[in-house]
Amino acid sequence: MRTNILRVTLLLSLTLALLPLPRAHAASKEMVELQTQVQQLQDMLTQLKQSNDERLGVLINLVQQNTDNVNKMTATISQLQQALAAQNEAGGGKLDQVAGQIQSLNDSLDEIKTRIGRLDATMQSIQSQLQNTPSNIPAGGAPQPGQPQASGSASFPPAGNGGGDPSGQPAMQAQAPPLQQSYQSALRDYNSGKYAVAASEFGDVIHYYPQDDLAGNAQFYLGEIAYRQGKYAEAVKGYDAVLEQFPGNNKAPAAQLRKGESLIAINQKEAGIRELRSLIQRYPMTPEAQEGRSKLNGMGVRINPAAPAKPSAYSQQ
Repeated sequence: MRTNILRVTLLLSLTLALLPLPRAHAASKEMVELQTQVQQLQDMLTQLKQSNDERLGVLINLVQQNTDNVNKMTATISQLQQALAAQNEAGGGKLDQVAGQIQSLNDSLDEIKTRIGRLDATMQSIQSQLQNTPSNIPAGGAPQPGQPQASGSASFPPAGNGGGDPSGQPAMQAQAPPLQQSYQSALRDYNSGKYAVAASEFGDVIHYYPQDDLAGNAQFYLGEIAYRQGKYAEAVKGYDAVLEQFPGNNKAPAAQLRKGESLIAINQKEAGIRELRSLIQRYPMTPEAQEGRSKLNGMGVRINPAAPAKPSAYSQQ
């Protein structure tokens, strides 16, 4: 009996001892599988990190390259802007020189036309005198005794008798410097930058020949001299003299353009804008009017001022 009990006890002990072994084995297997999965996840994370690092490196490299390219482009644009500014300055000086030469050529043409007109008038006068001269004057130049001098014939005073200047100018006018010589000399000095000498010579032209067309040109160049020297208020007075005393002169559009620019330069913006608008209205087809339009557009000013708003019916009641 006791032997059986011992056997049963042993069997139960063995059974109890052996039962935990499969559970520990199963738990160990699950742990191994979990560790394997964790290792796989770690490997995947490592690969993702490596891939992201590589892509981030490529992006950083691209950004650096783009930054370098932008810096190079900025430097190139700055150089181009400086070059363009230098060219504009040089071109502006050359344009002023060309403009001065063109004005000189125009003045020379005007002078030639004036001289041709005077020569034509002189030739017509001589022809008229020759037609009115009697045909029976002998070679000696005096009419024969007993023959009356034809009516309307021109009487020429003998040389050296102080009979006056054949050109019709007063006796004091003969003491004035020659018009063409004085004006051409003034133009040469003006184009050479000898403004003080040119101003004196232009002043002589205006003083001795105030009614001549070249006096208006001389007055314009006096304004130009003041404008080039930065004396804009004095330049405005000179241009006003051209517009008021010589309104039909060919320099009137240029004088009004320069007057508007001078007023703007001395901070009289509204007055300058009015002058430029008046220039465009009075001389719409001239190069000066086109330059005035460009000036107003560059300032952001409308060429034609906006019309004032009409009062409403309520405001009139």
